[in-house]
Amino acid sequence: MHQDIHGYITLTGARENNLQEVGLRIPKGRLTVFTGVSGSGKSSVVFDTIAVESQRQLNETFTWFVRNRLPKYERPHADAIEDLSPAIVVDQKPIGGHSRSTVGTMTDIYGVIRVLFSRYGTPSAGEATAYSFNDPSGMCPECDGLGKAVRPDYDRILDPARSLADGAILFPPFAAGTWQGQTYTNTPDLDTHKPVGEFTAAEREFLLRGGGKGKQAGKVNVDNTGGSRDIDYEGLADRFERLYLNRDLSTLAQKTRDMVHGFLVEGRCPACGGARLNAAALATRIDGLGIADHSRMEVTDLIRVLGRIDDPVAGPVAAAAITALERIEAIGLGYLSLDRETSTLSGGEGQRLKMVRHLGSSLTGMTYIFDEPSVGLHPRDVGRLGDLLLRLRDKGNTVLVVEHDPDVIAMADHVVDMGPAAGAGGGHVVFEGTPDQLRGADTLTGRQLRRATGVKAKPREATGGRWVKGADLHNLKEVSVRVPTGVLTAVTGVAGSGKSTLVSRAFVEAHPDAVVVDQSSIGISGRSTPATYLGIMDTVRKVFAKETGTRAGLFSFNSHGACERCQGRGIIYSDLAFMDPVTTTCEACDGRRFKEEVRALTVRGRSVVDVLEMTAGQALDFFAGLGDASVRRRLRALRDVGLTYLTLGQPLSTLSGGERQRIKLATQLHRTGATYVLDEPTTGLHMADVDGLLAMLDRLVDAGNTVLVVEHNLEVVKHADWVIDLGPEGGRDGGRIVFEGTPAQLAEAEGSFTAEHLRRDLGRGVARAA
Repeated sequence: MHQDIHGYITLTGARENNLQEVGLRIPKGRLTVFTGVSGSGKSSVVFDTIAVESQRQLNETFTWFVRNRLPKYERPHADAIEDLSPAIVVDQKPIGGHSRSTVGTMTDIYGVIRVLFSRYGTPSAGEATAYSFNDPSGMCPECDGLGKAVRPDYDRILDPARSLADGAILFPPFAAGTWQGQTYTNTPDLDTHKPVGEFTAAEREFLLRGGGKGKQAGKVNVDNTGGSRDIDYEGLADRFERLYLNRDLSTLAQKTRDMVHGFLVEGRCPACGGARLNAAALATRIDGLGIADHSRMEVTDLIRVLGRIDDPVAGPVAAAAITALERIEAIGLGYLSLDRETSTLSGGEGQRLKMVRHLGSSLTGMTYIFDEPSVGLHPRDVGRLGDLLLRLRDKGNTVLVVEHDPDVIAMADHVVDMGPAAGAGGGHVVFEGTPDQLRGADTLTGRQLRRATGVKAKPREATGGRWVKGADLHNLKEVSVRVPTGVLTAVTGVAGSGKSTLVSRAFVEAHPDAVVVDQSSIGISGRSTPATYLGIMDTVRKVFAKETGTRAGLFSFNSHGACERCQGRGIIYSDLAFMDPVTTTCEACDGRRFKEEVRALTVRGRSVVDVLEMTAGQALDFFAGLGDASVRRRLRALRDVGLTYLTLGQPLSTLSGGERQRIKLATQLHRTGATYVLDEPTTGLHMADVDGLLAMLDRLVDAGNTVLVVEHNLEVVKHADWVIDLGPEGGRDGGRIVFEGTPAQLAEAEGSFTAEHLRRDLGRGVARAA
């Protein structure tokens, strides 16, 4: 039984974003889930109010010297926020990081492995820093610890079918006819009329390296602006490396840099084989395995290997590493390796790795805030996630989770449902209570939890197929699969089974005409809006310029029409050196971004400000007969993804994650006869929003498109026409097709975790219907 900590976080009169004077009492020491449709105000309560105020007050405890070096938070719009505890936010933002950041360095486990090798490995390379690829004493001297080397791609630089005189060198600065190219077309040491593909090994070596080290290169006669002269022959490779590799390319023009990058290829460093370390570090062994071998292993395998160490000195170090590794395995990431670069992790993987760091903490009395931790998780792994959340709670912490997954909601001690709708129609607390009480409540979430759905009764028939053959990227095992065309196909499987590799890599490489909508974030700033992101704003400016007889730049708050006091932002941001920053509405334009004379110019009685304050639905009526048809098509796309309530001028930075995912999708919906590839499109979507997404996917298919979706959401799986399930496990034990067929056939299949959870869901649906 978890600790019974009395007390509440009390929120009074919260008005951040779309919140409507929200008041809440959130029990401390409990797991509280916030749910509601996308844009209903969940994140505004949890992140923009509670988390921001907690971090702002915590920062106030530091000296001004420290505070000036910390992020600055503005006081949230609320009458009172009381009884807060220090907040730790674990969000979905990709970990990112540079090429030196790996799973091992991020979790600090690699540091423990380094200590283990420095104390127990033989022959020892020295202290723990001697095994660090981020330290000069341990890094490979050739690649500086990156494990990669950029080299010229001579398959692109040289055409083997041509001779030097006939233009075999394809790199423009060295091409035949240029003064540098004359080095190779005029050399007497090669047959310049012989195809370079027929050169002997010695001739090719001379072409690339000249006389070689210590040998005298021949002379070549070239013509340039100063007349004819003899110069020393310089090998093609030597010259390319001198001019374009062994120098700072940033000093060259952007056009030249882009050209050079087109003739480069990145591969493993030949010195360290991609291991990043120098020879001394790589030579050290523990039971016959080097530190690079340990880093390349999957976490599950590494736990077993370290468990064999029973030395009295090394044992405790290995045990510390095992404890941390078991946390990673427990959260469903046992297929990762310590050398995996963090920049290649998905948002869901990154968030779970952040959780691992906090699970090892001995801090108590904290408030942990999670943003949809179930993202990227197969239903099998959601139970493991719940166990971790409950462990954090049981250590005496308050856990707040923004979540849509019914299984996570069911684990909560307390649920807050926001709504009743999105945007201006949301911002209210429509329910507070237990998960059981929510299932009986008359709210949109409650009704969705009570609803029972079955698999699609009559799947569509495929019109053809698009093949992926022999895919062996990452953990795929020579996978060949036919993706049916003209239907909705769901690709499923546990985390790490190879779904994204098969679809986003292998399928897209085999069919580059596919329209890909992935999980990458859209570029946002305080100046980007739905109108600018969808390309509608250009037409708005042209229409107003034509109808009013003025220039188009006047109707842009990023150009001539901007309010001069706030520079078109609508707000004045005051960063006060020794106080919290303050944002106020610009008094000159009343927050409307444009100059007064621009606001006076109208079309059909509406100013450009009025147009930007229109919702997508209102704008559809306004633009009837105005501008080109593309504006109405793009506005209809917003309607199709369920965002008709958004105003055209709302800053994208104020949208929720689910709203941003759908607005990105709206930019791609105008095609016909295309193949759409969507990577977990239900990310950030409420159960009711998933219904809207499925209706939109149906419209795409009915219009003659093929839709391929990587997805865990069982509602999407049940609605699909065809399912491809990968597995059976993740990592090394995945990468195989375990099922192909209709959802009804999947429900009868054996040997598939997806099938098992689909049957469980259908069984619950029958129970709810009864």
